[in-house]
Amino acid sequence: MHINDTDRRILRYIQADPHSPVSELADRAGLTPALFARRLERMREAGILKAIREEINWPALGYEVEVSLRFNLDKTAPRAFDDFIEAARNVPEVISIGTFLGQVDVRLQIIAKDMSDYQRIYREHILPLPHIADIEALMLVAPIQERSAVPI
Repeated sequence: MHINDTDRRILRYIQADPHSPVSELADRAGLTPALFARRLERMREAGILKAIREEINWPALGYEVEVSLRFNLDKTAPRAFDDFIEAARNVPEVISIGTFLGQVDVRLQIIAKDMSDYQRIYREHILPLPHIADIEALMLVAPIQERSAVPI
């Protein structure tokens, strides 16, 4: 699907304030609500727009520790990636799983209530994961910049 300047304008307004009513966003974009809604639907059907979603504030729920664990897997095992990911999905404190090309095979984002909770999760749920060759842990000290918007 080819997007034009009007579509880009719509995407900019949605990125800036995704929870505004369609009528308000349409007005800002200089479109009628009906035309705005049709263009949104067309971009959804084309896969350009996925969904507007809420983000959980983990510290507000008592999860004060966030750790990024980077794994290198034993790639001599034919199902190393599949087995590892399947097992990691069963760890409730894993909030994100990603695979990579390069020096790191898999990254898990883990949340914990405090350091003793993290140590428990690490011992009971992370170390038993299959096919681990090496683990590197990076603890989040402070988020500096987080953005999901892209230049359009």
